[in-house]
Amino acid sequence: MRRTQLYLEDDLLKVLRVKAKQSSSTVSELVRRAVREKYLANTSERKEALLGAVGLWKDRTDLPDTHKYVRRLREDNRLKRIWK
Repeated sequence: MRRTQLYLEDDLLKVLRVKAKQSSSTVSELVRRAVREKYLANTSERKEALLGAVGLWKDRTDLPDTHKYVRRLREDNRLKRIWK
């Protein structure tokens, strides 16, 4: 575990102190729990959503050849422009 420093508004700190006292916890633990819930809790849901999108457009026939499109975007014509 690493130590970090946060700047909190007075009203937020007041609420956190009250909640910490009510739950026999610390402000630090409440913050860690909130960060875990916000940024780590839904990783399985996010992974499932991303996996569900894999291959979503694979059978589309209305799109141009993506390989050619990417190659065209990556063409380098700097030398041609410089020597003109």
